[in-house]
Amino acid sequence: MRAYLAEFLADPRVVRLPRLVWAPILHGIVLRRRPAKSAEKYAAIWSAEGSPLAVHTRNQAEQLRRAIPDTKVEYAMRYGSPDIAGALARLQGCDVTVLPLYPQYSESTTESVADKLPAGTRMIRGFHDHAAYIAALAANVRRHWEKNARGETLVMSFHGLPARGAGAYGRECRATGMLLAAALGLKDAQWQVTFQSRFGYAKWLQPYTEATLVELARRGASRVDVVCPGFVSDCLETLEEIGIVARRRFLEAGGREFHLVPCLNESPAWIGALALIVRSAP
Repeated sequence: MRAYLAEFLADPRVVRLPRLVWAPILHGIVLRRRPAKSAEKYAAIWSAEGSPLAVHTRNQAEQLRRAIPDTKVEYAMRYGSPDIAGALARLQGCDVTVLPLYPQYSESTTESVADKLPAGTRMIRGFHDHAAYIAALAANVRRHWEKNARGETLVMSFHGLPARGAGAYGRECRATGMLLAAALGLKDAQWQVTFQSRFGYAKWLQPYTEATLVELARRGASRVDVVCPGFVSDCLETLEEIGIVARRRFLEAGGREFHLVPCLNESPAWIGALALIVRSAP
């Protein structure tokens, strides 16, 4: 955990402070306290197979290989292992296309991947409005509703970013939300885009997910459904932050039913969308 956090939080795309200022804070304070807290959170969502994110990503790669059998598929993590350099080495001699699994473009995610690539490598910089991605999201929500009925409000929670420097990211999240709502036939009052994972004291993209859920409960919403379109695989941010912490806050505020719609994971529609996104890359 400490090694992963050290790599992640040392990325200048993630923490935009001068290295001389940030390094003593990171190594003297953050890495002394945060690993234990993060490990506790991971323990709450760990599966028998391991990290949900790692499991789903590996499965997606395996199923994508079957969907496009004439194409070699390797997967990598931006931080930790398997790493990007190793995946590229296994594809040596191939015409490579890199697909960061971040639907909405941001410098802290998409460009951080680009930093690890050799000059001239083809990379897909986002797919927030790709028709196949939107269709897969809509199919996923409908499947959940078929099994669990439908709530009064669908909250679409995206990972947050500091408002300063967020660039087009917030607009792309909201565009995804509008397209998904249209695909589901939702009226304006039936859905809302929010932003999660805020930390620190800076102003982040709003409205905040947790505060929105509390407000909905206090206004009398008995049930809420939450989907996380910016995450293509269930992970700490969906399973723990939303599925455990946000759920608890909603129920404590007076809500009665909280439903977390699973991420796309290995759904056939998503694997098909992945193939189309790769095939349609310029």
